[in-house]
Amino acid sequence: MRSQFSHQPFINVGRSPPFSWILLLFLCFLALIAILSSSPSKTLESVVSTPLPNIYKSYRKLREQAASEVLEIRSLSLGITQPRELDICGKGRENHVPCYNVSGNLLAGFHNGEEFDRHCEVSGQGVRCLIRPPKEYKIPLRWPAGRDVIWKGNVKLTKDQFLNYGTMTKRLMLLEENQIAFHSEDGTIFYGVKEYSRQVAEMLGLASDSELNQAGVRTVLDIGCGFGSFGAHLMSLNVTTTCIAAYEMYGSQVQLTLERGLPALIGNFISRQLPFPSLSFDMIHCAQCGIVWDAKEGAFLVEVDRLLKPGGYFVLTSPVTQQFSVGPKHSTIFEPLEEIANKICWTLKAQQDESSVWQKTAHVDCYAFRKQTGVASLCKNEDDLESYYHYQPLRSCLSGVSSKRWAPIQNRSHVHNGYFDFQLSSEELAVHGKNTNAGVHPDDFYEDFSFWVSALNNYWSLLTPLIFSDHPKRPGDDDPLPPYNMLRNVMDMSAHYGGLNAAFLEAKKSVWVMNVVPFGVPNTLPLILDRGFAGVLHDWCEPFPTYARTYDMLHASGLLSHLLNLEDCDLSDLFLEMDRILRPEGWVVLCDKVQVIERARVLAILNRWDARVIELQNDSDQRLLVCQKPFLKK
Repeated sequence: MRSQFSHQPFINVGRSPPFSWILLLFLCFLALIAILSSSPSKTLESVVSTPLPNIYKSYRKLREQAASEVLEIRSLSLGITQPRELDICGKGRENHVPCYNVSGNLLAGFHNGEEFDRHCEVSGQGVRCLIRPPKEYKIPLRWPAGRDVIWKGNVKLTKDQFLNYGTMTKRLMLLEENQIAFHSEDGTIFYGVKEYSRQVAEMLGLASDSELNQAGVRTVLDIGCGFGSFGAHLMSLNVTTTCIAAYEMYGSQVQLTLERGLPALIGNFISRQLPFPSLSFDMIHCAQCGIVWDAKEGAFLVEVDRLLKPGGYFVLTSPVTQQFSVGPKHSTIFEPLEEIANKICWTLKAQQDESSVWQKTAHVDCYAFRKQTGVASLCKNEDDLESYYHYQPLRSCLSGVSSKRWAPIQNRSHVHNGYFDFQLSSEELAVHGKNTNAGVHPDDFYEDFSFWVSALNNYWSLLTPLIFSDHPKRPGDDDPLPPYNMLRNVMDMSAHYGGLNAAFLEAKKSVWVMNVVPFGVPNTLPLILDRGFAGVLHDWCEPFPTYARTYDMLHASGLLSHLLNLEDCDLSDLFLEMDRILRPEGWVVLCDKVQVIERARVLAILNRWDARVIELQNDSDQRLLVCQKPFLKK
């Protein structure tokens, strides 16, 4: 074959030039194009003038293409090959949730309810493929419409299952062709949700549920939350409500709640502690949640006590015949609970209809008295309990009593943007030291908040499909901003202080954030929860406890570098899991070191995501990777 250079007279050598010369000439050519395309008079680049981090907001197609090709060459030089894109999973895996394999758990020897618990060690390495959405799947309606109406094809709920749920569920949900409508006036026990919430507030001694914040209630854990209607109402009152319920094959409470745009997590009380630290919530709520509270010698109630803040409330609503395992009459039914409540220093505050409210003591002396009389025992080595509580076995001893975070919820009064002040005071920050007695320094805390306010502004300008478009833009035009309500469910995979969550609140974006604190980093989850945010501790070497397609946006800063230092973590597994929990047309924003981002970009392409690497003006060692997951149907 004739050489492609034979027609060029100035190449007069007896052999082809070395490959390194060709590569050098090609890189110089790309650099020349980039320089010529950045003329000050006609450039499309505008540098954000806000504080750190400054991100380029719009791009010339030619420069972006050149940068992409340079990254390809760098990836090859680093030995990062680009394998073919992952295949699409079969229809049977459309709703796959790893680590919850009941049949496999039974074969592994788990029983007495533990077969329904989370066992990642049983699942092993699964099929490496991308989970596709169901045939009837549609992009969720934007908030707030999506709170009350969801697409039936988006959840694992068939018409036959709906008809078998009974009159209570039918009052809560209206099934119409391809949609499910939720009614706020019906669905919680025998009352409308608003009426039920008002009743609970009255049992706390309040005139209205609008006074819950003033009474110190800003975070609620809703156990077995049904379909999230109670939490949806509390969220409208600026009370952060997290649903937690057991894994279900069909008609999942967690999946439906997340589909409505409300915080939810898979978890249960069968044998393990929940992945939250002691003193995490102001109220724990159970309405027909199916838990026999006097079982296991009261271990379930002891776990509730561990999670409740001093002065917090436990609200139990259920027909009296379902609350406890013994006693045919009302008078004897409450005897076991009264005995356990006395041991753990709870006070029965009120009873009305099928509802009861207990209050946890705010006085440490009560526990000291119980310890002296031998009625109940306090946990030993409480520092260990405070630092490590990820799926540990249930305990029968009381914890949190010696924590520096022991502070009655009624003592809080500062409010910011309709919420309790998410910035926290210097005194509150002082109790959150991990490795020193000095706590978190206020300057670092507020600098973190300022950083994320600026970063969110830049992120928001990038979350538009036009950054992946081949259509030319007019000189000087920035990408149009996305709609304010395009996102609802956001996960910060490495939340640190919860600064991104605070920035969303400051910007009045209608989103909620699941703040995830990874294993192996300083445990800031207690601080995040004390700010009134939703959060959880999680090992990213394992799948996350949620259903497929439940988040609109995934964000992580520095997480990939952290995981690369761990022996048992594979980034390709992490990206596969991110694809599972991200909804079609959802977004991924990753910030990390340049070489890590180059590697991540290859994995993003493997996942069939649209991906762009973006330079940060202020730090040459950091890059931003912005990805969008396509709507795959085949």
